[in-house]
Parts: sequence; structure tokens; C-alpha cells
Amino acid sequence: MIVAGVDVGSTATKAVVMDENLRVLGRGLVPTGANVTRAAERVFAVAIAEAGLNDCDVSYIVGTGYGRYKVSFGHAQITEISCHARGAAFLFPETRTIVDIGGQDTKAIRIAAGGEVLDFSMNDKCAAGTGRFLESAAQVMGIELEELGPLSLASRLPLKITNVCTVFVETEIMSHLARGKKPEDILRGVHNSIASRTMALLRRVGIEEAVTFTGGVARNGGIVEALEERLGVKLRLSPDSQFIGALGAALFALERSNALGTQPLHAAEQRG
Repeated sequence: MIVAGVDVGSTATKAVVMDENLRVLGRGLVPTGANVTRAAERVFAVAIAEAGLNDCDVSYIVGTGYGRYKVSFGHAQITEISCHARGAAFLFPETRTIVDIGGQDTKAIRIAAGGEVLDFSMNDKCAAGTGRFLESAAQVMGIELEELGPLSLASRLPLKITNVCTVFVETEIMSHLARGKKPEDILRGVHNSIASRTMALLRRVGIEEAVTFTGGVARNGGIVEALEERLGVKLRLSPDSQFIGALGAALFALERSNALGTQPLHAAEQRG
């Protein structure tokens, strides 16, 4: 039995192909762009090609993310909240709190053992504190997005970023640059601002260890350090952090397909 999860995010679309033994056979990642349906089709093609399969080999597909209803070839749609919860619990069974920072929104999710969602809070009205916020900072400073985290970690005198609006923060950054402030100190201020806004969401749902970081921004070491300083705990991180929503969707696909007849095992149990 082969299944797939397709996570259509605002900036990136991800896919995971999995078998009945809970092995990830293939992954895909493409920019979402303007044509959401096309992005879903493209990423699915990438994932099955990596798995060495054809689309007819996949028996059940679950779509998730903001564009989940545009996964026209999917059999079911499940919210990204549930899929991130399921995926995080699969990778880290001890997870009780999830931080998900995506391209356009930030989520704090509290879960029970096994991935059941107990509570969540979202910052979905404004791009402040999201990947888009970081993209704006990178553009105005002329720095590649991947350089932001490492550069911010070199800061010794972080600046305080007072604006939370993505539009106005660009003006604030340019003002700091004009006054000769160091790029690393500006960026550390940007990262600290995002971490502070994220903490406000986490406090709404209640912070319970262990805390797992999901989404593409989890690859940014500057954000990781800023959050860990405020939380006072180490975040659970995976090389597959950006794929956790798609992974959770694939796990739901296994469940829905009745391939196992019961709820899928956790990754740790499978390894055992």
C-alpha cells in the first residue's frame, strides 16, 4: 500500500510518499506560485519520481495546507493543524507543543500523546513574525534568505525592532543601515521580534514540553536560538521539519486507506 500527503502552503508546496511500513519513499518541494493546482501536481510528480513510482501506484492521497482543496487528485482534505500535529507526534512522540512558522502565518498547537489537537492559536491576519517577514528583511538588505540565520548569530549588540508590520519594518531596517548599524545586529533584532510574537501565541495555548518546531523557518538557526532563549528549553528539530505537514497528511492517508486497520505507529515504535 502506497499513500501520499500533499501540503499546499502559501509559499511552498510539499509532498511525502509513504508505504504501509511507515517508510518515506519520496519527497517533493516546489514553490507554490500563482497556480496552486499546478503546484500540487508538480510536487506530487517530484515525490513519486524520487520514490521510483508512477502515480497509479499511489492508492490514497490526502491534501493539507491552505490550498488543500486545490489538490484535485486527492481523496481527502485535512487541516494543516491536524497534519502538523500528527507529523510532529510521529517524529517526536514526546511532543506536547508545536511551533509552526510558515510563509504567511504562525501557529502554536498543543497536543496530547499520539497527536490529538487540544488547542491552537494562529497569527493569520498579518505576515509579521512569518517567513514573509524574513523575506522582506532579506530583500531590503540584499542578503540571500539562507544567510539570515547564520549572520544573525554573529550579533553582539542586537537592535530592537519596533515595527511589527512587514511594510514598515523595511523602512526601519533601511534607517538602521543608513546610520551604519551592523547587518548582523539588525537581523538579530528581526529574529528576536519574530520570536517574541511567536511566544505570545504559545502562551495562549499553554507551553508544555516537549516543544517541536515545524515549517520551513525551522531551518533558520537564528530563529531557533531566539526561541530557545525565550522558552528556556531545546526545540525538537528534524531535517524533515518543512515536510511535517505533508508527513502528517500521508499518515492520515494510511489510516484512511485502512491499510493498517489501526492508527499508525509512531516512528520511535517502528524503529523499535
